[in-house]
Amino acid sequence: MTDSFPFDLSLSDPRHPFHVEHMEMALDEARAAEDEDEVPIGCVIVSLEKGVIARAHNQREMLKDPTAHAEMIAITQAAAALQSWRLENCVLYVTLEPCPMCAGASVLARLPMVVYGATDPKAGACDTLYHITNDPRLNHRSQVVGGVLVQRCATILSEFFAAKRKLGKG
Repeated sequence: MTDSFPFDLSLSDPRHPFHVEHMEMALDEARAAEDEDEVPIGCVIVSLEKGVIARAHNQREMLKDPTAHAEMIAITQAAAALQSWRLENCVLYVTLEPCPMCAGASVLARLPMVVYGATDPKAGACDTLYHITNDPRLNHRSQVVGGVLVQRCATILSEFFAAKRKLGKG
């Protein structure tokens, strides 16, 4: 957490209405990814001054780009919207716990808060396998709130992969 952390401590509660509202938007993005036969992960970035400044979903298959995760696309959009690589006073919402690449990008973008839905037991880099967003060896840290609409975020992923396995594509 930064010394000038701008957020109310009640935002550490995953049931906070602000988190629920924006995770709903991230879930809309996840559904858009699913409609495009992409892994259904969605991301929204909210500026406390300007509101929603980025909405994105996974596009790895469409773009043939291993870095085209929802968070990476949203961070690029948010930086363009603010005309700055520093995403201070912003909150990143994503339906699945960020991987090492996306957690690292969040730190590099100076995002003070990362909020996610479901944990990722295979690649989670905020709480599960790694703690990149809170590593004291780095020059910036992000407050992390996990478990926002966790069941809905987990269900969209598990149903997507169950359908893939049924078709023999998983």
